[in-house]
Parts: sequence; C-alpha cells; structure tokens
Amino acid sequence: MGAVTLRVGDLDAMITYYRDAVTLELQSHDGPVAVLGRGTVPIVILQHAPELAAAEPRSSGLFHTAILFDTQAQLAAAVYSVGTRHPGSFTGSADHLVSQAFYFTDPEGNGIELYWDRDRTEWSWSHGQVEMDTLYLDPNTFIGEHLTRDGQAHPSVGNAIVGHVHLSVGDVGTAREFYVDRLGFEATANLGGQALFVSAGGYHHHMAMNTWNSAGAGKRRLALGLGEVDIILPGADDIGALNERMSHFGVQTRHDGQTLGFDDPWGNQIVVRTK
Repeated sequence: MGAVTLRVGDLDAMITYYRDAVTLELQSHDGPVAVLGRGTVPIVILQHAPELAAAEPRSSGLFHTAILFDTQAQLAAAVYSVGTRHPGSFTGSADHLVSQAFYFTDPEGNGIELYWDRDRTEWSWSHGQVEMDTLYLDPNTFIGEHLTRDGQAHPSVGNAIVGHVHLSVGDVGTAREFYVDRLGFEATANLGGQALFVSAGGYHHHMAMNTWNSAGAGKRRLALGLGEVDIILPGADDIGALNERMSHFGVQTRHDGQTLGFDDPWGNQIVVRTK
C-alpha cells in the first residue's frame, strides 16, 4: 500500500498532529499540500481544502489508515507520543493474533491505527482464511514493556509504512465483487457479512471494508476526509494488465501511462502506481 491522501480543513493543525503526535516526519510542504512519512516513504498526504464541509455521518469513506511499525518498541514510542500529546484521540486497542493495534482519531475525525505484526510463522490459516480475533490489550502495560529510553527520546527512529487501509462501505457483497472479483485481491476474512478483509501475497490484509458505521451508504459527496488510496504494483506492465482487467469489467479508469486511477462503487478514489 502507498500513501493515503486526506482532504483537511486546518492544514497546520493536521501537520502538527501527524508530525508531533503520530511521530511522522514532514517530508515536504508545498503550499496547500504536505507529505508526512518515515525516511523516503510517504504515509499521509494532507491536502488543504477549507472550502469543503465535513463528511456526513454514516457515509462511506475512510474507516482508518493503518500505519505499520517495524518493532514493538517503535510502536510503543508512537502510542506514547499520541497518548501524551492528544490523549482524547485514543479510541481503543486490541491484540488481533496476527498483530497488536492501537486506535486513534485525528483532529478532523479520520481514523488511525498504529500497529505491529507478529512474524508470519505465527499466523494461523484455515481454508484460506486468516485467524484473527479482538483480544484485550492494555496500552499502559504495552508501553511499559516495550518503550525503551532510546525510543522515548527519539520516537521517530525506525521505519513505518501504510500496512493497510480500512474503508467504510455500504455493503460487503458489493465490496467483494469490486475488490476481489474485479480488482483481484484475495479474500482473507469475512466477519459475519459486516466486514471483508483482502490482501495480496498472503498478507493478513492490505485493505478492509466494513459496514459498521455505514450500512446502506451510497456514493460519497465531495467532502473533507479521504481523498485517495494509493496501491503500489511492481512494474508498469502490472499496471497495464490491471487497466485491461478493469476495462474488461466495465470500470472506468484514468490511465496517464504512469498511474492508473478509478473509483470504487462508493466513489472512493484508488490510484495504482509503481514505486
């Protein structure tokens, strides 16, 4: 997965949150656009759009951007940073068997997950479905066990990437038809018809779609919040093949020779590019 673009009303406040609390680095700031990430990897792109209104309640769009850290120490440093600078933005935590995750909401209501993966050898699969759960995970205990002095002093040390992107959609059946049957992801988990997890290459999930807050939602109107989800493919030939696949299924695409763009059934913009 590549960077997630957010349309924001208060650019300065959002830069401060993602830089100082979430511990991302401000990689560039060119007028109305700010890019934050780790090293050379962009994670969140903020586009200033003060003319837009907030998204309507229970609409489709972003459920959360999930930022994956290399180590538990790096994750603990980020969780500690957000918890001390913006304690009111914490919304929960869980051990999902494949990962340990902490959840927050940024100042404009966009969901964030900060997480660490267990080694793939520790994941369990049954009939092509990954075994996940939602077990209690105490954030203070996790921080106490994993926050090193070095990590606390330098919370931005270490790598991080967008591990997965979770969307709010109107119904799971339509999501499966689009993201699995058309786009080509493999389904890795289906939670009671209310959530679908999909991936490539045997990962637990690169994307997820749920109806927990958005059942029956139709196409999004232009609003603050999710602007674009980037998916990274190995090479230009892969993008060309995907363009042919989406065209075969009647999906309208935007192909400029380098990137391939299209909208999902709820108007969420997907852009596919190479590294």
